[in-house]
Amino acid sequence: MTAPHIPPGVDFGPLLGLIGTWTGDKGIDVAPQPDGSEDIPYHETITFDPVGDVTNAKKQLLAVVSYHQVVRRKSNDEVFHDELGYWMWDAQSQTIMQSLIVPRAVALLAGGTYTGPVDPAADITLHVAARLNDPDWSIAQSPFMRDNASTVEFRHRITFNATHLSYAETTVLDIYNRTFDHTDNNELTRT
Repeated sequence: MTAPHIPPGVDFGPLLGLIGTWTGDKGIDVAPQPDGSEDIPYHETITFDPVGDVTNAKKQLLAVVSYHQVVRRKSNDEVFHDELGYWMWDAQSQTIMQSLIVPRAVALLAGGTYTGPVDPAADITLHVAARLNDPDWSIAQSPFMRDNASTVEFRHRITFNATHLSYAETTVLDIYNRTFDHTDNNELTRT
């Protein structure tokens, strides 16, 4: 596999270490069911590609990495989650952002602050979060999802170094007449 081209002169900060392709087969998805929950073992591939930098309103400079995550059930190898998004770094304000969309008519922009190391060989942990109707980091969803499986909160912690990546993600749902913490966890290695 060819290494991705890193645009010269772009300060990717802590995102630099994400760039590349990662695979993992230790995933557990704890998903809501009408009468409880289901644990779904999965494997996945996440590809992070450098986009470069963008300038907003001639005042904000963001370094941008796009990603594509494909998650398959171990039981039958069927795709049950396909996600597209971006990670963004604002070095001036030390803000980390994740925007994503899933083909369930749900999109969100999550954010947080990062003040740790930026060396791609170091252990880096990023935390982002979003809440429904938050003025800064919010969630958008179709009327059907709002009324039947509303996403009310999102929390994502991702830890990585040069060879390993792990994450814990919680999507708080209002579904089946209750609030449910839908969680996903996995450990991946760089390919």
